[in-house]
Amino acid sequence: MLTTLLLTVIILVICVVLLSVKILLKKGGMFPNTHIEGNAALRKKGIYCAKTQARRDSMQRNLYDRLNEIEK
Repeated sequence: MLTTLLLTVIILVICVVLLSVKILLKKGGMFPNTHIEGNAALRKKGIYCAKTQARRDSMQRNLYDRLNEIEK
């Protein structure tokens, strides 16, 4: 049991080190931005993540609200 746990911890440490080689060795190294808005091609097409799209949609006023502003 202890051998399995120790082996698992060693494997996890090796994986973390291998995944962070680029970040540790490169000056100013960072993890890549894999978010939808981090992609320039999608940004050009106006494609956003669901949370951003919902926030943008909720900020837009509908026709009824705009007509009420004009009447005032």
